[in-house]
Amino acid sequence: MNTINYEGHTVAYQREGKGTPIVLLHGFCEDSRMWEDFSPDLLEEGFQVIRIDLPGFGQSAVIPEVSIEGMAHAVQAILEELQVDPVVMVGHSMGGYVGLAFARLFPQQLMGLGLFHSHPYADTPEKRAERQKSVAFIKRQGPVLFVKQMLPNLFAPSFARSNSFLLEKMIYRASHYEGEGIIAAQQAMAERADETATLEALEVPVLFIIGEEDQTVARDKNKAQTVLPDTASVHMLPKAAHMGMFEAKKDTQLMVRQFAAFCSERAADQNRSA
Repeated sequence: MNTINYEGHTVAYQREGKGTPIVLLHGFCEDSRMWEDFSPDLLEEGFQVIRIDLPGFGQSAVIPEVSIEGMAHAVQAILEELQVDPVVMVGHSMGGYVGLAFARLFPQQLMGLGLFHSHPYADTPEKRAERQKSVAFIKRQGPVLFVKQMLPNLFAPSFARSNSFLLEKMIYRASHYEGEGIIAAQQAMAERADETATLEALEVPVLFIIGEEDQTVARDKNKAQTVLPDTASVHMLPKAAHMGMFEAKKDTQLMVRQFAAFCSERAADQNRSA
């Protein structure tokens, strides 16, 4: 992993390959290692892959009171350091929130945006209250018990039962994150802006990957968001919940690969006609 200094804090990333750059952003209580079995397929197909540890996770330092916008600025700082522009950005769950904030702040740096089990809507009052309960729980009990309870619920039950080693690995990794970083991310998600208008205004293609058994993103939100952008590629995973990069790895690799190729060709056509 390489690092940059972002406003006095270390933010880690890994860059591999050449070609059209695909930026992969992990979700809550995850880090860039979640893509370690996913990205080789993209590299073999001639893409450049940039995996980032968002603040407070993996090898990136905790940034107290960081916002989703702050995370997007940290991502932009890495891309500026690498002199990479434009990119296809794919964000899982919380990473999708960061991707949407990035799209609003730096639209000229995108050629495509992927929402991998994510959505543009702000938290409801009920969801914000749920997050605050989680924060209180972590402060009382620490992060280990929290991630042990949370992470298995992200998978379809049948997949979780037959992939216990994967769950144990993810729980082990997440249990080493600082509680302060997990709390900061929870609060950032609770306070994030609604990005519906961002999705409606996007001039680049949007990829939606949706899990039919996802209990984290409500069905009505999944359905409503897909009609917002002008150009969208929508995929439903019939046997997946919230972790399609594991539950349907080959299918989702193909979806991301084809989407990135389409975005690259579209951007090249636009440049030729400009």
